[in-house]
Amino acid sequence: MNAKLGWGLALLATALGYHFFGWRGVALAASGMVFWLLLQFSRAMRVMKTAAQSPVGTVPSAVMLNARLHVGMPLMDILTRTRSLGEKLADEPETWRWRDDAGDSVRVELIDGRLARWTLERGTPQDQS
Repeated sequence: MNAKLGWGLALLATALGYHFFGWRGVALAASGMVFWLLLQFSRAMRVMKTAAQSPVGTVPSAVMLNARLHVGMPLMDILTRTRSLGEKLADEPETWRWRDDAGDSVRVELIDGRLARWTLERGTPQDQS
């Protein structure tokens, strides 16, 4: 969710709660906001727990990851898809990489925590003979 939209909805809920129910409405709006924050924290912890159980920078298939990415995707959604923490390559722009067993890799560039661009880098073909 967009941060400005979230803050706007929180302010609107607080104002409407006060207008219709007084301080009890403000308390109800505040408890709704706390509940929302707890849901977000719980999701982040679940994603990080799952990612921590896999080797850093690995993914089952880099080609499938490449197909499931889209511009504007937050880092939390990328971690959900990879089920692994990425290998950090650079700070500016924030760049991460995930590899698969075939040697293919996906390089991801984030701006303000959102996916700006990505590239699929194919591994060297192995001789099958």
